Amino acid sequence: MSNPRSLQAKNHLESLDKRLNTFLYCVFGARDSRVRGWFLLDSYLPTLSFTIVYLLIVYLGPKFMRNRPAYSLKGVLLVYNFSVTMLSLYMLVELICASWSGGYRLQCQGLHEAGEADVRVAKVLWWYYLSKLIEFLDTMFFVLRKKNSQITFLHVYHHASMFNIWWSVLNWIPCGQSFFGPTLNSFIHVCMYSYYGLSTIPSMHKYLWWKRYLTQAQLVQFLLSIIHTLGAVIIPCGFPVSCLLFQVSYMATLVILFVNFYIQTYRKRQPSEDEKLSFEQSHIKSSHPNGHSVFTNGTSLKKRQ
Repeated sequence: MSNPRSLQAKNHLESLDKRLNTFLYCVFGARDSRVRGWFLLDSYLPTLSFTIVYLLIVYLGPKFMRNRPAYSLKGVLLVYNFSVTMLSLYMLVELICASWSGGYRLQCQGLHEAGEADVRVAKVLWWYYLSKLIEFLDTMFFVLRKKNSQITFLHVYHHASMFNIWWSVLNWIPCGQSFFGPTLNSFIHVCMYSYYGLSTIPSMHKYLWWKRYLTQAQLVQFLLSIIHTLGAVIIPCGFPVSCLLFQVSYMATLVILFVNFYIQTYRKRQPSEDEKLSFEQSHIKSSHPNGHSVFTNGTSLKKRQ
């Protein structure tokens, strides 16, 4: 016989889930039927719950670790970074192949123009959505390694918002115009996470001089995606204009924060030659509904003695 308290809690969750889904339907309209039944997509409650847990870890994690020794996690970070690299490489290749096979346009691509290719793109973008959940581990590694200075507003803002934004993207605009940002971002992530993986190997430190160029590549990614999004506003193709305007607005907040990071990191501070050989990976990931990121997961290089 079921516990009355368990039944009551279940009923409360079901009621909350129903209210959330009703609210989202009223705001955004009917969801795309092509993604119905896909893991984590039918209900917003799991995505919201993961986000709340993430924010609790951000708040309580440093307090928990305050009087405890920091973990090294070098082996874990090596496996994690290269795993994310391979996932990003898969998404990059599959997005290129799927969009090419569907005859996707760069100027503006509607939601229902490519048939099966649209579904293929949506399947890759589901993995992109899931990758935003996986990337919550970036922050957890900071907490466990006591790198609290890396848990910046931009870091938390980006991680918490991206996972939720991409749940919405997959439910209402899972293909078409949405393919462009994740394609760029997947390429950046291949470069970025392979770089962070290599940074955990001491013998590779002397070869890792190109961090600044990763940051510049992120900025180029922003500019290309903004241009791509605005192009669909100027010359409509049936893609929801409200979504495009939200993309531009969200990207604008990230551009401001990203430029501030770049100025603080590379302009105001002029490091000595020895300092140039030592760096603590900064945590920047940027994104918008089409996807960008410039955060790291907290590996670092030591000074050469």
